[in-house]
Amino acid sequence: MQEKLNLSKALLSFLKERAGEKFTARQIAEWVFATYPDECQAKKASSKFITDDAGLVQQLVAEISSQRPALQRRYPELKTTEGRPRKYYYSEKSDSAEVAAAEAGQAEAPAADAAAGKLGEHALYPMLSQYLWEEFRVFSKRIDEKKSSNKRGPNGNRWLYPDVVGMEDLGAEWHQEVRDCVNQYSDKRTRLWSFEAKLLINRSNARECFFQAVSNSSWANFGYLVAAEIEGQDTLKELRMLFAAHGIGLIKLDTENPVDSQVLIPARERDEIDWDMANRLATENKDFLGFVKLVKQFYQTGEARAADWDLPTAAV
Repeated sequence: MQEKLNLSKALLSFLKERAGEKFTARQIAEWVFATYPDECQAKKASSKFITDDAGLVQQLVAEISSQRPALQRRYPELKTTEGRPRKYYYSEKSDSAEVAAAEAGQAEAPAADAAAGKLGEHALYPMLSQYLWEEFRVFSKRIDEKKSSNKRGPNGNRWLYPDVVGMEDLGAEWHQEVRDCVNQYSDKRTRLWSFEAKLLINRSNARECFFQAVSNSSWANFGYLVAAEIEGQDTLKELRMLFAAHGIGLIKLDTENPVDSQVLIPARERDEIDWDMANRLATENKDFLGFVKLVKQFYQTGEARAADWDLPTAAV
């Protein structure tokens, strides 16, 4: 008698042997199909609805997804990322240990990490800039907190600066006469954006990361938390609850193809710029002051020079 396919056992075995590596449900299903051919064919033969191998793989994908919540309750080492597509992986590290491992050494040696093929937080910034330009036509600029004064002591400027800022030209498609009119009679020609980027957000650091974004984005029209990885089934739920109170959005950054990044939670727009806070940032940080000068230049000339901003090479 043909042994019945034990999908949950196969799933756990596959991930445990490849601890730390992340796979989609389809990748796992295709491995199951290739590794257990007899059991899979028996499963297809016993079904009234599965008529071909493609249908069988799709059924395996659906079953992996449906079994996930129960499996994660039984096996806390089975973890998943959030966003599309969800990825599965096996790890015995705590959530806080995973964050520490992801961030270890990034501030001190981003160049060394890049040489070793390890993705560092600094590598996220040009990816984010590419996505912002391609998706929203936002002109972005990196803010380096190391260029800040330290007049207020070691923690005086903690959580003050975003990683990336942006300017959106609301009149890019307007007739020249309309742009000139708005420049004369209104200040609503731009929207200013603020972004806090993280390598990894999970349940252990979700609130800290969110409130860091709240703190350093309070001056802008739009504030976003950006993450290369979002892990844990409750992480998005927590961030959505916090959004309801504070309006900070969430972007899942696709590091393999930045233009496929996703806005998982759209930010709530603030009608007015907090110029007092913008003044604080400009006074303390040369990069932010440079950003303000570029916005001022845009209002004076009506044009934004691509070469002044952190845009993809093709846009310059």
